[in-house]
Amino acid sequence: MLHTKIPQIEEIVEEAINQASLSGEPQFISIVNQIDYTDSIAFLDRASKIDQHRLFWRSADEEFTLVGVGSTKKILSANAHRFNEIEAVWNEIQQEADVYDILHEKGTGLVSIGGFSFDTAQENGKPWEGFPDSQMTIPMYLLTNKGDHSFLTTNILILEEDHKQQIVHQIKRDHEQLLFGEREELKLPKCIGRSDVEPEKWKAIVEEATSDIKDKELEKVVLAREVRITFSEDVELAAVIEKLCETQTNSYIFTFESDGDYFVGATPERLAKVDNQGLVSTCLAGTIPRGTDVDEDRKLGEQLLNDPKNRQEHEFVVQMIREAVEACCYNVTIPEEPIVYPLRNLQHLYTPVTATLEKGYTLLDVVARLHPTPALGGLPQQTSVDYIRKREILNRGWYAGPIGWFDGKNNGEFAVAIRSALIKKKAASLFAGCGVVEDSDPEAEFAETAVKLKPMLSALGGY
Repeated sequence: MLHTKIPQIEEIVEEAINQASLSGEPQFISIVNQIDYTDSIAFLDRASKIDQHRLFWRSADEEFTLVGVGSTKKILSANAHRFNEIEAVWNEIQQEADVYDILHEKGTGLVSIGGFSFDTAQENGKPWEGFPDSQMTIPMYLLTNKGDHSFLTTNILILEEDHKQQIVHQIKRDHEQLLFGEREELKLPKCIGRSDVEPEKWKAIVEEATSDIKDKELEKVVLAREVRITFSEDVELAAVIEKLCETQTNSYIFTFESDGDYFVGATPERLAKVDNQGLVSTCLAGTIPRGTDVDEDRKLGEQLLNDPKNRQEHEFVVQMIREAVEACCYNVTIPEEPIVYPLRNLQHLYTPVTATLEKGYTLLDVVARLHPTPALGGLPQQTSVDYIRKREILNRGWYAGPIGWFDGKNNGEFAVAIRSALIKKKAASLFAGCGVVEDSDPEAEFAETAVKLKPMLSALGGY
């Protein structure tokens, strides 16, 4: 049930219609209610009967989940200044919106969820037709779970010709479906096929890249490859997210739906988080598998810590993030040595970064400075992105791009969309990349990407 002390929704809608009639302009209203605890997967599943634009975000290091349904407003941009453009539109929306919120909880009220492509200059063709270059969405309905507390935000754009009873009836009917609607048993379909996309050509590109690095064309480049799998029937989004939440407990779980296509993932890599002007970023680069027992796990971790290639790759990321964060923050703290960060299938080198965001800067300012990090693109930054665009076999689309959320209270978090898959009904494309330097071995890099593909393959029932 809903728990609220704000004016009844009928009064809010009626007032918004009156204001729209007087001004001739649409009125944006946002209403926040605390509700009984609601399971996020159940909410996501029930939402399929309301809209095919669903959004999901679960934090990696706190009990915090967002589930968005529908789209009251999409903020789009498709040029080199996309972060600034989206920030400008977001500020306008905040100034014009009427927010009914006596709770002031993080991730409630005006919240925008979405992502950005890896490369604005890469043609946004197949298989990413449903995903614009940059899109942040203010959902019509938003479930926010913090610990064992749930909040429901309703965002509506009111026009002067709208009818109060019609709108109120629709909202109440949607609330009933989202909170109490019947559910089907979640089950992933059987995986019936797998193919690696042009593996020998990919290895040849890695070999070519090592030569170009030796010739000083660039210092490092991250090259990604694709694996395609097929299923016996269409994949249900909630079943995938449930499996990822069960198996990838230390990762950010995300999904963005567009007309029935799903971009999903379980990424360990935070790009940046802002909470009350406190900024946290993560240097995550360098990879090795988990061991079969504690002793092997420890030995592999030590091997990773002492491996020159992985340490060099990690240091590239540390220095780039240091430079980006120091440009808009103070009190910057970065440990001198990385530690090993274990996930279910993999271990990474990890260095945390903490700082205080300078006044006048926002989370998107930080994201714009960080993307793409050397862990996703290479060095020099623009040279490596150009190199990837010209030589990589796949169209990255939103893979390896920044994905996340921000709210009207200056909170938010973005991660990097790796360990991910694009699902289209009975088929899925999975992506993984590796950092190539001058002494990289194509076979070893292919094996590393195979390890990185395991989390999504396992969640989807692949092999």
